[in-house]
Amino acid sequence: MASITKRGKTYQYTVSNMENGKSIPIRKGGFRTKKEAQIAAAEIEASLAKGLVPVLKKVPFNEYFEKWIQLYKEPKVTLVTLEHYKYSLKAVNEYFQYKAIQDIKRQDYQMFLNWLGKDKAKETVAKISGHIKACVKDAIEEQIIQIDFTRKTELTWTVQSKKSTEKHLSYVESERLLQSIWNNLDKGLGYSMLLLAITSGMRYEELIGLTRQDFDFVNNTINVNKTWGYKKNSPKGFGPTKNEQSIRTIKMDDKTMIHFKDLFKITPTNLDQLVFYSPSSKYKVISNTNANKLLRNLLDELNLTSITVHGLRHTHGSILLYKKASIHYVSERLGHGDIETTLKVYTHVLKELRIEDEKLSTKTFAQMIV
Repeated sequence: MASITKRGKTYQYTVSNMENGKSIPIRKGGFRTKKEAQIAAAEIEASLAKGLVPVLKKVPFNEYFEKWIQLYKEPKVTLVTLEHYKYSLKAVNEYFQYKAIQDIKRQDYQMFLNWLGKDKAKETVAKISGHIKACVKDAIEEQIIQIDFTRKTELTWTVQSKKSTEKHLSYVESERLLQSIWNNLDKGLGYSMLLLAITSGMRYEELIGLTRQDFDFVNNTINVNKTWGYKKNSPKGFGPTKNEQSIRTIKMDDKTMIHFKDLFKITPTNLDQLVFYSPSSKYKVISNTNANKLLRNLLDELNLTSITVHGLRHTHGSILLYKKASIHYVSERLGHGDIETTLKVYTHVLKELRIEDEKLSTKTFAQMIV
């Protein structure tokens, strides 16, 4: 049974607690009324009854978040992904400063989201909030806090990001682009990169990380198991893939593989055996800027909406879904961390397919009626 004592104008509770055979009472004061102290003491006793030792010391949220990143994220994520977590930490530092994680309420977090969204797009706010939610979940498991203050909060944003439908080409548009790429393959290695980007769905950093040994011309497959650094904060040379699921083997079409088989016969090798090697480039590979410029020129000639090389990845996934490939296969082929990512990225395609599926279902059962 907890004891309540008055200390000056406030009240303090003392709860009996045994740790390793020793009596270590839990005390906390500063309560305005005796009733508040009794309620708080009852919560502590309930936790102790479940075998949980509550953390009463106030922990600054920014310090906890930073330590959480160092312990659980830094050892296993890429340097690029780590920068995203540090960007989230910067937002927490700027808004919450040294406010204790135990003192943050749901209203406080909603005010943070409102502040965050004043000059950012939805995707940015969602990513930062996702990092914080994961951290808060662990804080609850560690009994640092009892309640998830991020629950039932809503994202707000003011900057309109590019619509998903503008980030990829339609099936007919992709046919035109692909033909144009084939017509220009003899003009430089950059066109071969664009070809592989649209026919494989690889990320740019995966494309430039490819070596000749990754191509299996017997089985028409390409092994994706590394990347290549192309930014200041990227590892120098070869680096890890974005996630474990990104390590994969991609089955390719005959025509694309024949092109690269012939290409390797007529192009010189290099020390790292890089496929898209460029000796004049700072990072020794075809730069993202040059690849995007090449793609933009092709799209302008075809009078098509401009997209980036990453947009070719979205185009690849959209085409497969449009052609009735399963969402699970597309997720695996693209190397997404989980299927939820695929569902989120390709919502626009799935909505279009849903209309076709509805027509199919009604037609099917109508035909069964004699």
